[in-house]
Amino acid sequence: MPEDASEVRLQEIWTEKYRPRMLDEVVGQTEIVQRLRAIVASGNIPHFLFTGPAGTGKTTCALAMVRELFGGDSWRDNFQELNASDERGIQIVRTKIKNFARAAPLGGAQFKVIFLDEADSLTADAQAALRRTMERYSNTCRFVLSCNYSSRIIPPIQSRCSVLRFAPLKKEEIRSYISRIEEGESVEVTGSGFETLLYVSQGDLRKAVNILQVAASFSKVIDSDNLYESSAMARPEDIGELIELSLNGKFPQARGKLEKLLTEGGLAGEDILTQLHRELFNIPMDDETRVLVLDAIGEADFRLVEGADERIQLEALLARLQLLGGKK
Repeated sequence: MPEDASEVRLQEIWTEKYRPRMLDEVVGQTEIVQRLRAIVASGNIPHFLFTGPAGTGKTTCALAMVRELFGGDSWRDNFQELNASDERGIQIVRTKIKNFARAAPLGGAQFKVIFLDEADSLTADAQAALRRTMERYSNTCRFVLSCNYSSRIIPPIQSRCSVLRFAPLKKEEIRSYISRIEEGESVEVTGSGFETLLYVSQGDLRKAVNILQVAASFSKVIDSDNLYESSAMARPEDIGELIELSLNGKFPQARGKLEKLLTEGGLAGEDILTQLHRELFNIPMDDETRVLVLDAIGEADFRLVEGADERIQLEALLARLQLLGGKK
């Protein structure tokens, strides 16, 4: 039995439902959008390397650019999107990418476009093979590479691309996008809720929208409480209190606070360390103490990455902070 149309709409992922389809609809990245529009107007594009943090519009700009470049509903005939994190080896370059690149464009188009997302996940051998493919089939195919860390892309590929660097979105730009969702989904984000959304997302619009959709499933009025429950992040005041309790010699209270974050909050050790690092710069303390605390957080983070037990390392960090506070 077919599902009700309204139920299908409610099940849709908001990040796709409200994704801009054309460059004029893209939120933020004004200078990049202007450059892309000018290039599209010329009817020809170079190879591109889009780099920047997650959720800043790299994929959206690539898709919007291709839609405007080819026009109509047949743009997919000359476009292929691949995610390098799915298939990272040289074989993906030798098969899928090479076969698509060397085929002639359809519908009278001058060239085709391959969008390679998360290109920094490609192995060194795969990137070397990709470099040669880009060079050999540049007459029939253009490449748009997207990555979070341009330093992981080999220099020969970078030199063949026009590099566009995406920055985290600003507060006003996120507010504009969220307002569209509020209107379209009949939800209301309170003032405190929006500030929490900014804190949790850190300029990552995709993350902000996903958290907002989860919070909206509980209530049509979204405040800070809904968002912290949906994001699995600790409140900044709880993290700040954790640091202050340790530095003030109140280890049992600090350990109890940590226990609550790990068990009731369900936070991972690395998530807590990330927030400790973030909140460290919002707590009043002298620079010498701040440097020592930062060094202790970095040491704990390294040990967790190497596979140490997170509870032991976090409690050891609190103990080290108490010793630092005692010396001061």
